[in-house]
Amino acid sequence: MGRVHLFEFEDQKWFPSFLRNYGTDFLQFLSNKTRLYKPVVPVIERGIEACGVNRIIDLGSGGGGGLYWLNLELKKNYPDLKIVLTDYYPNLGAFEYTKKQSDNFEYITTSIDARNVPKSLKGLRTQFLSLHHFRPHDAKQILQNAVNANSVIGVFEAQERSVPSILAMLFSPISVLLTTPFIKPFKMGRLIFTYLIPTVPLFVLWDGVVSSLRTYSVEEMKALVNDLENKEAYEWEIERVKSGPGVILYLLGIPKLS
Repeated sequence: MGRVHLFEFEDQKWFPSFLRNYGTDFLQFLSNKTRLYKPVVPVIERGIEACGVNRIIDLGSGGGGGLYWLNLELKKNYPDLKIVLTDYYPNLGAFEYTKKQSDNFEYITTSIDARNVPKSLKGLRTQFLSLHHFRPHDAKQILQNAVNANSVIGVFEAQERSVPSILAMLFSPISVLLTTPFIKPFKMGRLIFTYLIPTVPLFVLWDGVVSSLRTYSVEEMKALVNDLENKEAYEWEIERVKSGPGVILYLLGIPKLS
């Protein structure tokens, strides 16, 4: 089926920020515990090498994604690695908690738009579980902005538009119920809005299914690249790889002269 751009609760300006943060905290916890991005570690390392700077500028960080585990893995080869967390709606509590786990994390407190990244932010641009939030016009803007800045960019989506992916999302409320007591930092509100008033499991269910329906396929990401200006100045790697029972779709763009 074709891509369907339904709404996700966490994208809405009116959606309470504390609920949005509970959702992104859950994704962060799950990504780290399952080592979700292990299959694409070599891809990220190629991006760091091409960038020439041991610094990752993570766009749309949410609650930090799977970056805590990735950081431990990447530091084996890049001990001086720096990771800068950014978001249009910064989850400052999660950012601060992540920074306390490892001092090579940094974060920006102000809103950062992935479509127009400040030129002062130099490094490998990454997006984990966030490209699907953007309509095609905006997704192209993100890629075009990286090309215009001659920046290496890596995009990673841990779901796809398929029946197995959607079925997996249908079980997400169970995962929320089982993992919530272990998510840090501890917040009483997280327990209240998970167990007493089950808002978090329900909106995670909706947003998870919609995320699958919104996800760009490999062919659709290639089509986005084909519409870019000066795309020939880049080497583009767009693939689908297995990650345990699931998949990761990724895009890596590297300037040919880097």
